[in-house]
Amino acid sequence: MSKFNRRSFLKLIGAAAPAVLLPSLAHRVGGLDASRPNIIVLLFDAMSARNLSLYKYPRPTSPAMERFAEHANVYHAHNSSGNYTIPGVASLMTGTYPWKHRAINHRGAIRQSMVGNNLFRVLGSDYHRLAFPQNFWATLLLSQFQDDVDVLLSSGEFSELSYLLSDHFPKDKNMSARALDDFLFRVGEAPPSLVLGSLERLLYSWQSNHLPTDGYKELPHDLNYPITFRLEDVFDGLISLIPSLPAPFFTYLHLLPPHTPYRPTDKFFNAFRDDMKPMRKPDHRFADGTSNADLNLARRLYDEYIASLDQELGRLLDSLESQGLFENSYVILTADHGEMFERGEKGHSTPLLYDPVIHIPLLISAPGQKTRRDIYTPTNAVDILPTLAHLTGNPLPAWTDGKPLPGLGGEEDYERSLYSVEAKLSPANGILNKATVVLRKGDRKLIYYTGYEAEDSFELYDLSENIEELHDLYPDQPAFAKQMKEELLEAFFEANKKKRPLQKSKDVTRRHEDTENQLKLRRGGYRSIQSLSKG
Repeated sequence: MSKFNRRSFLKLIGAAAPAVLLPSLAHRVGGLDASRPNIIVLLFDAMSARNLSLYKYPRPTSPAMERFAEHANVYHAHNSSGNYTIPGVASLMTGTYPWKHRAINHRGAIRQSMVGNNLFRVLGSDYHRLAFPQNFWATLLLSQFQDDVDVLLSSGEFSELSYLLSDHFPKDKNMSARALDDFLFRVGEAPPSLVLGSLERLLYSWQSNHLPTDGYKELPHDLNYPITFRLEDVFDGLISLIPSLPAPFFTYLHLLPPHTPYRPTDKFFNAFRDDMKPMRKPDHRFADGTSNADLNLARRLYDEYIASLDQELGRLLDSLESQGLFENSYVILTADHGEMFERGEKGHSTPLLYDPVIHIPLLISAPGQKTRRDIYTPTNAVDILPTLAHLTGNPLPAWTDGKPLPGLGGEEDYERSLYSVEAKLSPANGILNKATVVLRKGDRKLIYYTGYEAEDSFELYDLSENIEELHDLYPDQPAFAKQMKEELLEAFFEANKKKRPLQKSKDVTRRHEDTENQLKLRRGGYRSIQSLSKG
């Protein structure tokens, strides 16, 4: 698409959008049940609840979200199921934990047998279903659901510059997206095509360096893919798009900000040069060793980027209100994962699962809601799918790991067991031999590390008394720690039991047999994976 088309297309079509974007469905608009609520999911990539003033963060990063919260359910203990986009989005979209959907690796995919178990299909064809995944990794996942999505916009939609061409292959968006990823981009590695890949990156770099940066020190962009955009253009596009959709509609709008690189607008650049001194925590043995000065600088830019994003979000929310969409829509604000600036670790590509990287925002405004409700019961991203199924009168799928959210049809179960999983170095179709797993029960949080060292290890925190996760209770409360450990390991080994090795090598088969043996030994006491494999 040309720059003109990308930035102006949806602004120009206005109310004619259904007929232009979706001619095959335009004739059905009158037949849809307009009394059913619309659903608008706005997901912000890498937005940590810990950095939002909405959740008592000292910097004023989220005033627009705070205004929205005054007529919404605000969830204070909502966690992602993973710590980066692939597992986080896959869990939200399937209502299952990563060890079930198996989208656990960089550029990973949901296991083929579960592709039909997705939120778009649960809501059904009575809904006009549109997705805008600005993060290209989200495109890789959502294109797996192309049979259940009416409109899948390109990751480069509303952008200043983009070379993503997968939308030109509508019959197989997933194959074309993955081919482009493998052939030209391949995050973190040299381009597979040394000629075409290198030329593409050089051309994109030259063009992006010649874009006007009015209002920014540097334009926001995807660090690894050829997408450069302005926040105001993206939100202008959404402001034009949403009201023009045929009702009832479901939109999944996955915005890249505030994901790295952090690019605040001029208005907020340096706005948080203040006296705030984040708590200094000891470096974790699995961290990258980033200096405290670098962590604090990155945190400030991140906070300023969130504030820039929040200002544009405010414009969108004002537009939805003026259009009357709050009266007949569920509006959901959330994230796929958070971001860390502590313990020597920056970002989210980490084996660590402390709260800054998995505690994410969740705000849901019901149709016509006028007051705020604060909910402190722990919840998880897997709960979004069953909640929306319940709210739209659809049966709860038997395969989901989630439950309807309290306040929206679900019960407050403070001692419910919830999981987050990091396993990007394990095989997608094999044993999770290197992983970090969190079990959350009430305020207690157990972290399990396996495969990183000779022996497995655990950490236990009481978040009601130690929100910064500095006082490890695991050595001090052996009885309670044992109870949580037994439950976590049972779930972990059960998940591994159902996986089969990719090949029948002696080593892989032995590791699988070890896991089977571990399940049997659970009745007689726990031994670590490493101890069993050595034996």
